[in-house]
Amino acid sequence: MFRSLVLAASMMLPAGFAAPAGAATTMAVRYTFDGPAVLADVSGHGHDLTPVSRYGGASATAAREGGGRALVFPPPCRKEPCPRIALRAATTTELNPGRRPLRYGASVRLAADQTTKGENVMQKGYSVRGSQYKLQVDGLAGRPSCVLVDDRSPGIHAAISSVGVADDRWHTLECRRRGAQLSLLVDGVVRGRAALPADLSVSNVRPFSIGGKGSYADNDQFQGMLDDVWVEIGQAGGSV
Repeated sequence: MFRSLVLAASMMLPAGFAAPAGAATTMAVRYTFDGPAVLADVSGHGHDLTPVSRYGGASATAAREGGGRALVFPPPCRKEPCPRIALRAATTTELNPGRRPLRYGASVRLAADQTTKGENVMQKGYSVRGSQYKLQVDGLAGRPSCVLVDDRSPGIHAAISSVGVADDRWHTLECRRRGAQLSLLVDGVVRGRAALPADLSVSNVRPFSIGGKGSYADNDQFQGMLDDVWVEIGQAGGSV
């Protein structure tokens, strides 16, 4: 159904982003969590999400101020076994950027008591096996970070935010890979950078996941609210 859906270019781009005149959009995947098909990929590419859970882990939706809905993950749990859930799209080469420019992001809302040592917003691949791109929120301060790992070398390249986002307010996060630079934007402002090998390549056979690595222990469970999760391959946007 969604593969045949034709969307206007403005609907296929993250909020606040306008493609240069004449440029083709390259939105690979996008989730708004609105409408009856909450976990549908609204980019039109059919990368719909499927939950994987354990110990009663579940997600729900809640209304946002100003309209639309957001995804709500399980609250903090201090005693095992804890509820765990991740949302996964089937493995596909369409979500492998290789060496191309890459942008990805989400809107997040976390309270001060919802932080852990590491919470996954989204990822494809693993840092110790194969390659990876990832957006996460880490530590008690709730500082976001963007991570890239090359498919030939296990070195982790991370752009870490200088500010936290665990203030129970909505924040937009964006990672941009352009050539030899990885940048992290918080609410449209660059808050972190990292140097990269210019030929770094991300290509793996792992599923794309949101909210956690899986349903197993130490899955880096996200514990707040998520909205507007997206990945764009082939354009890096403006200079940062």
